[in-house]
Amino acid sequence: MNIYKEERVVMTLDAGGTNFVFSAFQGGKELIKPFVMPSHANDLQKCLDTIVEVFKAIRGQIKGEVASISIAFPGPADYKKGIIGDLPNFPAFKAGVPLKDMLEGLFGLPTFINNDGDLFAFGESVAGMLPEVNQKLQSLGINREYKNLFGVTLGTGFGGGMVINNQLNTGDNSASSEIWLTRNPIHHHLIAEEGVSIRAIQNVYQEEAGIKCDFSPKDIYEIALGEKEGDQAAAQKAFDNMAFVIAEALANAMTLIDGLIVIGGGLAGASNLIVPKVIQHLNGTIENGKGEKIPRLVSKVYNADDPQSWKEFVADHELEIEVPFTNKKVSYRPEKRIALGLSRLGTNRAVAIGAYAFALSQLDENSKVPQSKFRMLGDESMMNGKKQENE
Repeated sequence: MNIYKEERVVMTLDAGGTNFVFSAFQGGKELIKPFVMPSHANDLQKCLDTIVEVFKAIRGQIKGEVASISIAFPGPADYKKGIIGDLPNFPAFKAGVPLKDMLEGLFGLPTFINNDGDLFAFGESVAGMLPEVNQKLQSLGINREYKNLFGVTLGTGFGGGMVINNQLNTGDNSASSEIWLTRNPIHHHLIAEEGVSIRAIQNVYQEEAGIKCDFSPKDIYEIALGEKEGDQAAAQKAFDNMAFVIAEALANAMTLIDGLIVIGGGLAGASNLIVPKVIQHLNGTIENGKGEKIPRLVSKVYNADDPQSWKEFVADHELEIEVPFTNKKVSYRPEKRIALGLSRLGTNRAVAIGAYAFALSQLDENSKVPQSKFRMLGDESMMNGKKQENE
């Protein structure tokens, strides 16, 4: 998908528990300055009013037609039906809210909702790390192309998204790539997210240092580097533990996916403490029943952001081998390689680009949507009806 040649306009929303970020895209570029509004996650009426009013304002700013609305929401939810409910960061949606049907009824536009982790990965696959790696390989004359990517976000939680053969894998039940729910290898009774999150960094530091404090992950990062006063060993342990949990979760994912890895989220800012240890673990070993050590992954992992590691990644060690019973030879690359790197777009932009690209892909799949399904926003809109009832 080449989003930069697209003429269709898509209005987007990145829905966070604290703030909503609204925008509109055409040709892979933002048409407007993003609207940042409180999400009102505890008040359903205020939350829905905000969504409707801002989308109306954006539509009023755009010249020409809008093709679609696309929204990134945290999970879990029924994204295919567009029903949001039972989200920890959105208590007001607990009973379940059919947001897709509501917006399609109000705006007369096809509306698509998907997981923010999925859309982060999709954004990086259409405009970030995936095309960057392929373009660099092509410029070097290397006959290798990557079509698979797994993205993770490190922050309040541990999010994930999977792209297979350049297509976003949403799963049959809107529950693909839930990497946060993998087992924590340090505390086996816990989920991985308890080891990969802001609270995880804070909890490990306090436990190791034997103190109670309100240090932020940034504070603990600076302590780990020796730039701020505190227990340096405890701070380093906090990031070491997180790197180990990330690595083992990714190891399980990559045995199935075999593609590039991209990391985003606020905690990715501590990549110098995290990424080397993640790659070290991924390139480590595991044992079989005989106690023999075998590689943890079939493919070797390289750091796309480290010049020396990247140089090794692109070194094309091909062999010429003979075809039995013929005089022919074929090229053979014995080593399988994947690369891990940080978000090229920035997490928020990757999510927004992913939402834009996802809407375009869905419009292409459903190019003959019955127009009778939608009705344009009019004097007797659904929201106005709700307001009158409330009055």
